[in-house]
Amino acid sequence: MKARAKAEQPVLAERLREIGIFGGLSDEVLTRFATTLVPVRVMPGDVLFREGDAARELYVVIDGEVEVLKKSRRSRDVRVAILGPNDSFGEMSIIDVQPRSASVRALGPSRLLKMTSEHLDALYRQDLKSYALITLNIARDLSRRLRVTDGILADFAANLLDEYVKAK
Repeated sequence: MKARAKAEQPVLAERLREIGIFGGLSDEVLTRFATTLVPVRVMPGDVLFREGDAARELYVVIDGEVEVLKKSRRSRDVRVAILGPNDSFGEMSIIDVQPRSASVRALGPSRLLKMTSEHLDALYRQDLKSYALITLNIARDLSRRLRVTDGILADFAANLLDEYVKAK
């Protein structure tokens, strides 16, 4: 991984409040996250992780953009999403403890925060209500993405069927 951790201004609790997965958390929990989550700065082309990698962390985009790439059956990297400020990614590895389902690469200079499973475990042990809330926020985000993907898949299937019927 080419991602670089570098000393920089910390992200403030007020900034975290704007990010969906932190929605509804108390000032105390946001302040703790603001001081304990790991800042990561990446440059264009830096790969944060590759499909199939083992992992136990998620990332939140503070500034910049990253692309999510999925390998096709022909082993081509296909862009499936572009994520920007306030978006998170990698949360599936926190939930299902499986290898990465896609690769993520920086499109431009980006500032991220890394949350590990240890951060969530500590939250679970200290504040069960906040742990449940952040887990629910992650589930909501995954559900929203699944709905978007379902719509794209339905449109793709309908277009493919239209082309197949026209060809006959």
